[in-house]
Amino acid sequence: MHLAQQILFIICAIAAIYLFAKKVTEMRRNIMLGRPEDLSDNKGQRWKNMILLALGQKKMFKKPVPALLHLAVYAGFIIINVEILEIFLDGMFGVHRLFAPMLGGLYAFLIGFFEILAVLVLVGCLIFLVRRNILKVRRLNMKELNGWPREDANLILIMEVILMSLFLTMNTADQALQAHNAEHYTHTAAFWITNNFTGMFAGLSDGTLVGVERGCWWLHIMGVFFFLNYLPYSKHFHIILAFPNAYYSKLIPQGEVKNMPEIQNEVLYMMEPDKAPASTGVEPEHKRFGAKDVTDLSWKNLLDAYSCTECGRCTDVCPANMTGKKLSPRKIMMDTRDRLEEVGKNISANKAFKDDGKALLNDYITVEELRACTTCQACVEACPVTIDPLSIIMQLRRNLVMEDSNAPQEWNMMFGNIENNMAPWKFSPDDRDAWVNG
Repeated sequence: MHLAQQILFIICAIAAIYLFAKKVTEMRRNIMLGRPEDLSDNKGQRWKNMILLALGQKKMFKKPVPALLHLAVYAGFIIINVEILEIFLDGMFGVHRLFAPMLGGLYAFLIGFFEILAVLVLVGCLIFLVRRNILKVRRLNMKELNGWPREDANLILIMEVILMSLFLTMNTADQALQAHNAEHYTHTAAFWITNNFTGMFAGLSDGTLVGVERGCWWLHIMGVFFFLNYLPYSKHFHIILAFPNAYYSKLIPQGEVKNMPEIQNEVLYMMEPDKAPASTGVEPEHKRFGAKDVTDLSWKNLLDAYSCTECGRCTDVCPANMTGKKLSPRKIMMDTRDRLEEVGKNISANKAFKDDGKALLNDYITVEELRACTTCQACVEACPVTIDPLSIIMQLRRNLVMEDSNAPQEWNMMFGNIENNMAPWKFSPDDRDAWVNG
């Protein structure tokens, strides 16, 4: 590689890594806008969850066919990054196939293995494109995906097809150049896939073959740099966030709902006034009940939002959605992420959050959507990366009820009875044992 190309590569690499790190730092800042939540317990179980759910994709296999396709694409994409490491080092040091002399015969074996994975990624992505755009699988074509989310999903699949095609074409041209004993092209054993297609370049001069090989090399590594910086703006950032999200997933039983200590204490003091703390004469600082905006949610809720794959498995099993109601757990997560990004841009522009008159509740997620939830936990159970849409729904509903007094009339009657009679029924507490008479 000429010195000018080497310098150009280094500049592109530094720029790509800097821009990626800058965006990831912003995302981390956005996540940490959430309330504190201690999820540092039971580290052994958390590591196990990360290995089984994020690395092993255990919950994906409830749908075996897409799970196998996804595993092929995921495993191939991750493992092929070992080859990208060599391409990166080749560019940095101005050499060609740096690892070939070091690994000897093992090198061709590894490249052959990578080529098989590349073919699997290629086939898997093409099938996913067919499922989305021709077969139109229901959960992949719901209205919340209209516009950018659908374009994003297709674009990422097309990019993977292009990257794998460039990788395979580059190797085919390289094998042809080796057969011609071209200068600078290290001799290796035959690559398992591409060695069988060198005939497609028969009759081409060495100069043309070098142009094809170098062109694919540059397009491939520049595509990788572009892909790296596209990921944080895409739902496909879950390939990275799935790991911490699985690690920090909740370990309590799914049906166990977190109570609000402030409300528990109010009920306790109502039932047992002697336990109420003595008044200090200072008005306590108001603490919001539930959540109205993203900053009222916990950092784990916000990590969930960024980790969402938009696969729609949650919405696919939601009984409210099945019966035609507006609730879509996937949309809850997408709306939370969109609002969080908006808040983050606000902070970046103003150095601190400047009130924009918007909130997650009402401006993004409607009362109708929240009321439709039956809290059945089906969405939580279905998510491959242990995202918990129900936690966000519950916190938003608590805010509706406790701060806006926005609840169905039947609920308000029950609340009034509990407050006045210490029971859901409209009977005096003094008559509570009247049923035993006679």
